[in-house]
Amino acid sequence: MKIDPDKCKGCGLCEEVCPLSVITVRDKKAAIGLGCVECKTCMKVCPEAAFTPEAPADHPMCTSCPIMCRIPEGGRGACMRYSNKKGEIVRLSRVHSYEEVVDLVREGTGAGPIGTPLITGIGSGTTYPDFRPSPFIVSGVKDGVDIVTVVTEAPLSYSGVKLKVDTDLHVGEEGKKIYVRRKGKRHIGHLCTEEYGSKILSLGGVNILTSKDGLFAARVLHEFLQGKKINVEVEDGTKLELALGMEPEIGGIVEERMRVGCGSATTGLFAPYMFDAADEVIVLDGHITGLFSEHPSGRYLGKPRSPIQLTGQKSTEGRYFLNKGSGWGGTDIVNPLDAIKDVDRTSCFDGMTLLITETTGRRSAFYRWKKDRFVENAPTAEAIRFLDVLKDSCELSRVSAVFAAGVGGSARAGVTKNPIELTRAVHDGKVSVTIGGARPFIFPGGGINFLVDVEKIKHGSIYVSPTPSFVLPVEYTMTLDTFREIGGHIEAVRPVEEVLKKKDGGR
Repeated sequence: MKIDPDKCKGCGLCEEVCPLSVITVRDKKAAIGLGCVECKTCMKVCPEAAFTPEAPADHPMCTSCPIMCRIPEGGRGACMRYSNKKGEIVRLSRVHSYEEVVDLVREGTGAGPIGTPLITGIGSGTTYPDFRPSPFIVSGVKDGVDIVTVVTEAPLSYSGVKLKVDTDLHVGEEGKKIYVRRKGKRHIGHLCTEEYGSKILSLGGVNILTSKDGLFAARVLHEFLQGKKINVEVEDGTKLELALGMEPEIGGIVEERMRVGCGSATTGLFAPYMFDAADEVIVLDGHITGLFSEHPSGRYLGKPRSPIQLTGQKSTEGRYFLNKGSGWGGTDIVNPLDAIKDVDRTSCFDGMTLLITETTGRRSAFYRWKKDRFVENAPTAEAIRFLDVLKDSCELSRVSAVFAAGVGGSARAGVTKNPIELTRAVHDGKVSVTIGGARPFIFPGGGINFLVDVEKIKHGSIYVSPTPSFVLPVEYTMTLDTFREIGGHIEAVRPVEEVLKKKDGGR
C-alpha cells in the first residue's frame, strides 16, 4: 500500500483498524511498517482516500478468504491464522478432534450416532473458494453405523452476537443504538429486549458489518470474544463495561447478583419469610413491583391488608407497573418511600413496620410508623432473615453471549454438489450441525441459521477476517448413506484415523 502524505490528515482511523498493527501515526501522518499484507483495510476507512494499492508485492497469496493477503516471509495474514513459511502459505493450527473439546461442550449432543462429530472444524481451514470440497471430509464407524463428518472454518458475513447482561438496572429504551468510542462514536448494535432479569444486546449483524462502522464493530466484537473488556454506551442511556463470563458494570455500578424473579414472583417465592419480616413488604422492580399484603400469596397466608397504596399502574392484585429508571430495582424511585401513593392514616398503628427491598436484596430499607409517618429503623431479625434468604437465592450476575449466524450460503458447496439438499437434510434431522463441537439451536424455516453459546466453543476458535466477517468452525455429521443421497463429495472422504494421526491434520 502507498500513502499520499498530502492527503493524510493523521486522523488515526487506519491505525485503529489495521489487523496487524503495522500502521502508526506520527506527527499527524500515517506510516506503514513491515509486515503489510495488502489487506486494504486502511483504504476502507480512510476519509481522505490517502491509500492506494501499489503493484502487488512478490509474496505468495493466501487464498483462504476473499482478502487474498500477500504474506511476506515469516509474516502472518490479516486473520493471524496463516503464515508464509519458506514461500508456502500454511495454516498455523491443526485440526482438533471432538474428544479435545468434549469437556468444554459439557453436554451430549444426542441424535444417535450422528449426534457428535468425528472431528471438529477447529484448525481445519476454509472452503474458499467454495466450489471445492471442504478441507476435511472424514469417515468412521459409530454404533455399527458408517458416519461421515465434513468440517470447515466458514467465513460468516451475516453474523453477530447477542449479549445477555444480567442486571435489574435500567440501561435505556429498547431499540436504542449501542455505540463504542473508537476514534469517534461508532454504531455497533442496538438494545433489544428485557428478558427475565437480563438485558439483551444485539451487536454486529450484516447491516452493521457492511456499514461505515463495520470494521470497528468487528474489531470490538472480536476483542469481546477473546475475553477482553469492552466499553459501550446506549443511546440516551447508560455506559456499560462488559466481559464474557464476568459480572457487568452498569453506569459505574458492578452488578453482583441477578434477581431471582420480578417483584411479584419474589413475593410468591418467599411469602412465608415476608409474612414474618414486616407488616407490609414492597418489592420494587422495573418490571412488576409487588405489594405483599394485597398479593394473592399474602392473602393466602392470611396477611391483613395494610393501609398502603402504591404509585404506578395496577396490573392485578398486589402487582404494579412503575416507571423505569435508574432508581431502586430499575424503577425511577430514588427515595423508597416515594413508591407509596397514599396511606390511610386512620388504619395505621404506632410501630407498624414496613420493609422495602429490591428483588436482589442489594438495597433495602426498614421503617416503623411513628405518629403520622414512616421513620427508618434498624431491621428486625425476621426482616434480616428474609433478606438473607433472598440474597442467597440470587445467582451471580454475568455477561453471556450467543453467536448468531447462518451457514446456508456458499460454504455448503464444500459439503455437497447440491446445496439445497444439505439444507433440507439438516431440517429433516438427517444431518447434525455442530459449531466447534457445540450443538447450536437451528432456527426453523429456510436456511441453516443458528445460535450457539460462545463459551462452549474452544477459546480462540472464532476469528475475524477484515472483509469484515467472522470465521467459525462448522461440522456436518451424517450417515454415509445420507452423504451419498445429498450429493456429497464422496471422492474426498478419508478415514478419520488417517487425519488425526498426523500432527498437521493430514494436509
